Amino acid sequence: MPALPDPSRYEEVLVSPLYLAGSNGTGDAGFAPVAHWPHHYLDDGPCQLLVTSPDQRIRIGWFGDDFELWRITAAEEAVATPRWTATFNHVTPAEIVAGLTTALARDYAESDPYENNGRFLADPSLYWADAVQPLLDAGWRRAATYGTVEITAPDGLAGAEIDTLRGGRDAEAVMLWAGPRGWGTRAEAVFTARTPSHLIAATAAVMASSAPVVRERHMIHREMEPLVTLTPVGPAADPRISRSPTPLDVRRTAVTEAVRRAARAPRTAADLRVMAAQSRTTPPAQKRSSILAPTAAARPPAASSAPRHSR
Repeated sequence: MPALPDPSRYEEVLVSPLYLAGSNGTGDAGFAPVAHWPHHYLDDGPCQLLVTSPDQRIRIGWFGDDFELWRITAAEEAVATPRWTATFNHVTPAEIVAGLTTALARDYAESDPYENNGRFLADPSLYWADAVQPLLDAGWRRAATYGTVEITAPDGLAGAEIDTLRGGRDAEAVMLWAGPRGWGTRAEAVFTARTPSHLIAATAAVMASSAPVVRERHMIHREMEPLVTLTPVGPAADPRISRSPTPLDVRRTAVTEAVRRAARAPRTAADLRVMAAQSRTTPPAQKRSSILAPTAAARPPAASSAPRHSR
């Protein structure tokens, strides 16, 4: 007689530090700050969900079967070559991605698409420390060699690598990492050279946060269990805790959004211009009452591609 599944595997726990919590299998937390932006569901190709700013200058792609799970870009125009790119691998907690998407949503709300402005297109600071100041403020240690600065968390399990020479506009200038090297244990976020420093800092600030996140026990990689603190979630859990949806929440949201997508008409270029104007004029309270972001649940892994190994 086969052994019964252990129900404790699906128990919700608070995981700290946040940067070692890994992915919960959905992108909900990362997409939540841009819930009001257009969503494009793509069935053909590696990118399964693309969320764009109303004028399509900012693009947030979810690649549910790939090593690089997230690819986020910004450009001067919708059809222009990206000015910068940020990628997050499949181990990175979506709450860390939300640090970047929250800053992008704020920058876009303050920009004027017709003037081609916006802080999300700003030049990076000349001072490398501006991009990782939250880590330094949190007491992370710094070490420097020629052309490279390395910053490490007090526990030695997370850090940042900064290329101070910046060989080209598309060179990988900053990498935030967490966890031991390995396919299922190492989280990595990589930013190219022209990424605005304040956007990297917004991402780093989440890594430096002491707030735990909610996961189910089975979501924690077995090699990570000795490195994290797991606290069962009680009925009176702190509402300030960053909480990711449970699998049941994910399924309910997916069904709801499927119905909405079926009734949704394609948007024209004129519609996008109207949405861009509304994004600048709609009061924040009204925006918060709009439809929430759909779940970006990862589909079963494709068997055709070989896994890409962590750095």
